[in-house]
Amino acid sequence: MLKVTETLIIPRQYIHISYVRSQGPGGQNVNKVSTRAQLQFDLENCEQLSPGVKKRLRPILGRRLTKSGHVIIQSDRFRDQIRNRQECLDRLARLIRQALIPPKKRIATKPTRAANLKRMEDKKHRGVTKKYRRRPDMEE
Repeated sequence: MLKVTETLIIPRQYIHISYVRSQGPGGQNVNKVSTRAQLQFDLENCEQLSPGVKKRLRPILGRRLTKSGHVIIQSDRFRDQIRNRQECLDRLARLIRQALIPPKKRIATKPTRAANLKRMEDKKHRGVTKKYRRRPDMEE
């Protein structure tokens, strides 16, 4: 199970971790040992997350979310499976914690009268500047 917060715990049944060989340099260790951890989390069927949290989580996940509703997180930062697995779990918990915070409601405001007057003055000034850039009329 994954403890996201004090009150939110995700059961192990929604998380599947597999191990594959890492990429890049590393010599014999990389060639022989499968140390890259690949975590799959079933977001769509997880009942512990509310629909609102799932909705906020989708844009945060971006390309990590598959069409079938699974989240895929990989880690090959470390040389051993245990630390890479923990890294994947920590990342998933961090992403879910980020989605748990509801966005603040925007309070619509109006510009002040002074701000409107200043904006109108700036527009007039800008118009005068543009007027002097025009080709002069050839009236004789």
